[in-house]
Amino acid sequence: MIRTLLGALVVFLLATFPATWLLMLFLGNAGLALSYWGTLPLGILVSVLLGGATAPSFVVRS
Repeated sequence: MIRTLLGALVVFLLATFPATWLLMLFLGNAGLALSYWGTLPLGILVSVLLGGATAPSFVVRS
């Protein structure tokens, strides 16, 4: 179980890394010097929003 949790944590950090890294670049240019861990919560939100916006939508009719 611990191995699964560690694996899930690694996958989670890899999945949110691109959005978090781009936010770090943007916020760094805006004058805010945030670390990876400081930007991670916003990176999670951006990743979820992008994933939801780009997911295929379909209607299930019964």
